[in-house]
Amino acid sequence: MELRQLGQTDIRVSLLGLGTVKLGRSEHLKYPHAFEIPDDTDARRLLDRARDLGINLIDTAPAYGISEARLGELLTGSRRNWVLCTKVGEEFDSGRSRYDFSPEHVQDSVKRSLSRLRTDYLDVVLIHSDGHDVAILQQEGTLQALQHLQAKGCIRAVGISHKTPAGARLAMSMGCDVIMATLSIEETTEAALIAEAGAQKCGVLVKKALASGHSSTRSLKYVAAQPGVSSIVVGTINPEHLRENARVVSGG
Repeated sequence: MELRQLGQTDIRVSLLGLGTVKLGRSEHLKYPHAFEIPDDTDARRLLDRARDLGINLIDTAPAYGISEARLGELLTGSRRNWVLCTKVGEEFDSGRSRYDFSPEHVQDSVKRSLSRLRTDYLDVVLIHSDGHDVAILQQEGTLQALQHLQAKGCIRAVGISHKTPAGARLAMSMGCDVIMATLSIEETTEAALIAEAGAQKCGVLVKKALASGHSSTRSLKYVAAQPGVSSIVVGTINPEHLRENARVVSGG
């Protein structure tokens, strides 16, 4: 699996990353088919397959139910082999999302993620936007709070999982290291933004490359070839799907 530099950081990420919402949450998601959260045996099998394929990036979030806590247990003893990306701002409780972008919540959320993931540092932490990107960045102090924690050494890279190009561009102008952008063969609106981020040496993680399971794997080949892309995060709990995704992004 090809490794790519994540912007100007010293982090190298696999071209395909593993999204883990399905390890911790099965409610109110946009996937076309219902699924059951895998047990620990199946989850370990999935992570073992990811490692065998050369995948090192794992994406999670507090809003992904018990995903962080499960990963903390499942990755015990192998933390150094993985690049862990989590988020702040969105929580999922009692079947609904709630949002808090305050610096105080950022502090608490990062502390909790460190504990759940059983680690003393997080590789990447992103703002989990509710869609009001510009307001969050201009009024909440969320990015500055993450940058403060980064300066203290518990986070290696910070950024935003944005919903608008304006939000991504503002975050880049404020010195973020990474953006998480939407791109697929059907949804190319942010292709120019991603190329722009790459030219500015900002890392780019791509979400929704398979349109939450509604697109074919040929979309992965398209996304992997676009300038500026650091890694494509795809969620799956099927080891064979993971292997096929890895084959496609690797040019197979």
